[in-house]
Amino acid sequence: MSEFKIIEVKQSVLENNDRDAEMLRSELHACHTFLLNLMSSPGSGKTTTLCRTIEALKEDLRIGVMEADIDSDVDAATIENTGVKVIQLHTGGMCHLDAGMTRQGLRNLGVEDVDLAILENIGNLVCPAEFDTGAVKNAMILSVPEGHDKPLKYPLMFSICDVLLINKIDVMSVFDFDLEKCKEYVWRLNPHMKIIPICAKTGEGIQEWADWLREQTRAWIK
Repeated sequence: MSEFKIIEVKQSVLENNDRDAEMLRSELHACHTFLLNLMSSPGSGKTTTLCRTIEALKEDLRIGVMEADIDSDVDAATIENTGVKVIQLHTGGMCHLDAGMTRQGLRNLGVEDVDLAILENIGNLVCPAEFDTGAVKNAMILSVPEGHDKPLKYPLMFSICDVLLINKIDVMSVFDFDLEKCKEYVWRLNPHMKIIPICAKTGEGIQEWADWLREQTRAWIK
């Protein structure tokens, strides 16, 4: 039987992307722009949370948003109503963004007048976790209806994020969501993860989240 050379393509692609991501972070630091990568499952409340976040921060920071979707411009249209700069990114069927795609988006968004750039990533707990976008910090949203055991099912996503927003806490009793058990699972994977329970619908917890993001952004751009 012939022996064939085996090439670990995925590893090579990820290594190249990691280098590109580090370069992008350096570029962002030089132009005093903080990039947040926001991830979650579809339906977790990303766009509603983002609208609340913008409302809490837009008087203090110049904000730009990149809405990433496989198709449609529904989310971009929603964010536009907040009054901040926004563009829509279409991935052409790809379920993630990498550093190169993010750089292209930032170039079109324009960061010369942006302190805080937010990438609303594709709704997916698998693919986006594998690719470094060049963001300064990674944030994710877990909604209560998804269940408190999600960290056990998607460990990589919970391992690479800096902050977890647990959304829709107003319906915890309906879905038998165990907040303390969820925290236990998360901190077992990622002891340094900041966890903030929120309700994007009512605004509960948004101020704590906005304060954290404001502090991180100012520390980066100063």
